[in-house]
Amino acid sequence: MNIKLIVVSKTDIPYLQAGIEEYVGRLRHYCDFEMIVIPALKNLGKASTDEVKEREGQLILKQLEKADTIVLLDEHGREYTSVGFSKYLQKQMNAGTRTLAFVIGGAFGFSPAVYAAANHKISLSQMTFNHQMVRLFFTEQLYRAFTILHHEKYHNE
Repeated sequence: MNIKLIVVSKTDIPYLQAGIEEYVGRLRHYCDFEMIVIPALKNLGKASTDEVKEREGQLILKQLEKADTIVLLDEHGREYTSVGFSKYLQKQMNAGTRTLAFVIGGAFGFSPAVYAAANHKISLSQMTFNHQMVRLFFTEQLYRAFTILHHEKYHNE
């Protein structure tokens, strides 16, 4: 299975970038993983929140293919334990999902068009996190899920 993680704007905090790179390197042992960074919007001037979401949404949708299973990381999504998330991944693999595309939106969330394209929504927590931190948390949880599926020592329960 291919997994892509689509994010809006680059990670500019060095320690977070180092952590993300660590887990992305580990993930490549289990799956084809690609992180797609959509550049931050420029010349926003007095653009409204809805206009920003719409423009980011257009850029996100350009990175997706019709056959992708699209999963939004969204505060209103379903919450999983780490074991539960590993079971979700296994279910996707068993279903023959070719590409699982996880999307982390910008500061204002997703446009209606992105919500309409999504197959699933997942929440990492009821708390709100900085978008750059979510990338690290998510890549670690993805790695953890694969170690659980492969019965490797990493997750303690």
